[in-house]
Amino acid sequence: MSKELKKFKVSNSFTFTIEDSLEQVCNAPEGGAGIFVVYAVESDAKELIMVGSTGTVQNDGTLKSKNGGLYDKIVNGHQFAKTGRKYSWPAQMKLESIETLEVVWYETFNADVKAIPTAVEGQVLQNFLDENAKLPRWNVAF
Repeated sequence: MSKELKKFKVSNSFTFTIEDSLEQVCNAPEGGAGIFVVYAVESDAKELIMVGSTGTVQNDGTLKSKNGGLYDKIVNGHQFAKTGRKYSWPAQMKLESIETLEVVWYETFNADVKAIPTAVEGQVLQNFLDENAKLPRWNVAF
């Protein structure tokens, strides 16, 4: 993964298939703020297909986090329709014949590190854009 993500020590990942319940396999923290990167996994190949984030830093340096944090953003955040990812991801995976997703999440703002989630998301997307001349295919815009 990109070098800017290596400094975030609170991190983990999980895999998701069409047969899984996203609510059950997602191991992201409910109170955490940060980013998540999504890969389509086919045999040995991994393709970065999406980057997302949650959490807003206020002008006094505190974090404003929506209830549910990274977990809620991954499971219930809207994508592809006005519906949560727990429903839209399996449908999109079927459309694109994606067997497995690997989701890696990073807490970018906590007691130990203070990186603005959307700024980190933007840097990861910028690096992808520099290398590929486009955004990951599940990122509509930034």
